[in-house]
Amino acid sequence: MSAERIRMDVISKNLANAHTTRMPGAGPAKPYRRQVVHFAPIVAGPGGSPNEAGGVRVTEISGDFKTPFDEIYDPQHPDAGSDGIVRMPNVNTMKEMADLMTAVRAYEANLKAQDTFVKMAERALHLAQ
Repeated sequence: MSAERIRMDVISKNLANAHTTRMPGAGPAKPYRRQVVHFAPIVAGPGGSPNEAGGVRVTEISGDFKTPFDEIYDPQHPDAGSDGIVRMPNVNTMKEMADLMTAVRAYEANLKAQDTFVKMAERALHLAQ
């Protein structure tokens, strides 16, 4: 659940900066670069296989260097180059919203599984009495 929460936070940051053409201290040619969350399985025990994974963890949050920046022609923009081209962030809001919906559903599924486990444990304790 914590990994999905981090993923939702990163997606929110991407959406918030979808129109940021200048990062603080980076100059006018450096727009916001989309961030991506990378996961890895948590292995259950020493020498355990990935099939016995205990969930996932965030290994890193890195910039998306594969997707190019969008370029628009707007000579009136303060961050436009001498040719009137403004480099926009490489954030696709539709893709981010789809990723956000996926992350929210995964979070909800994990929450439901955890709730179900707690109810099963309570029933087992009740039966043992």
